[in-house]
Amino acid sequence: MERREIVEGVMTVERDKTIGVGIVGGSTGGWAALGHVPALRALPGYDLRAVSTSRQESAEAAAKEFGADAAYDNHADLIADPAVDLVVVAVKLAHHREIISAALSAGKTVYSEWPLGVALAEAGDLTAMAAHAGVRTAVGLQARFAPEVRYARDLVAQGYVGRVLGSTLVGSGVAWGPTTDRGNLYWYDDANGATTLTVPTVHALEAVHHVLGGFADLDARLVRGRTEVTLSDDGSTAPVSAPDQVMIAGTLDSGAAASIHYRGGASRGDNLRWEINGTEGDLVVTSAVGSLQVAPLLLEGGRGDDPRVAELAVPDAYFAGVGRELTGPAHNVAQLYAQLARDLADGTHEVPDFAYALTRHRLVDAVEKASATGVRQSLAGPVGPEGD
Repeated sequence: MERREIVEGVMTVERDKTIGVGIVGGSTGGWAALGHVPALRALPGYDLRAVSTSRQESAEAAAKEFGADAAYDNHADLIADPAVDLVVVAVKLAHHREIISAALSAGKTVYSEWPLGVALAEAGDLTAMAAHAGVRTAVGLQARFAPEVRYARDLVAQGYVGRVLGSTLVGSGVAWGPTTDRGNLYWYDDANGATTLTVPTVHALEAVHHVLGGFADLDARLVRGRTEVTLSDDGSTAPVSAPDQVMIAGTLDSGAAASIHYRGGASRGDNLRWEINGTEGDLVVTSAVGSLQVAPLLLEGGRGDDPRVAELAVPDAYFAGVGRELTGPAHNVAQLYAQLARDLADGTHEVPDFAYALTRHRLVDAVEKASATGVRQSLAGPVGPEGD
């Protein structure tokens, strides 16, 4: 196990040393298997050392498949494992508070999937706990690390589109459609905190804010177009309380106009289209996959006398550390992990942490208030881990 140092109460890791990872919720058929495990395998600075699930049998199967040394049927034993430096929380949102609190109390670095908490108050409590514990944290808001998103940000900063006039994004949430199974019915209950707003919309807004900056003010409508969902298990129906249409429009800090509309389910048309329009040109990001944070993205642009947009090849520099050969949902997760390793080695704070996640929960709260009251909401403050 690598040598760790405590500097002003915060763990730092020597450069070129391995970070031992334990995944809570590391089943073979879940998000960890799709996103985290391939990402960790692609990076030399990490070693997956333990997984935990709710059953010892499934934990052992996952450990064998993933190549982890230890398997646990509870999170407490994984957190207590001295070989685990970084605890990854990849379970349903309702269990975040219990697991994250235990990991923070043990002094472990914590990577939590987004959303951080079921609601704003819980996210605030977890952020305060992390600050009190003096440990480093990370949150799985990986859209900003997509090479196409980072390249678009640089193009905008370099004046490719001139002064940004407006931005429009329309996407499909994939879930929250007309049918589901009992295992995924969880997403349709607004009380669970994992909705069309909090998941695909906020992930997409993470990219918008990284490229263009945050909202100065916004209006919003949350619409529950589907009041029931059909269960593919047996054809029965279940009530739906979560919105399946999310519409947000407002003014960015730069003065540009911005709007985003996410629909539940999938569209027979475009499932993701994001335009950035400026005085000198346009950028367009598209994908057949609606969830921007995991989607294979196509970046196109046109400016000046160009009659239409054309593909803009992303330079190799944006794949430094995480090569093009790693494709699919794991790529952006690996980009986040690579930056986290640099942060831990250098003492920087580029990866979204709990404090930043709290600002995203405040954004969600503002959207909900705008929808409920019909009153435009004003926002202020930084929109990135370092105020970017």
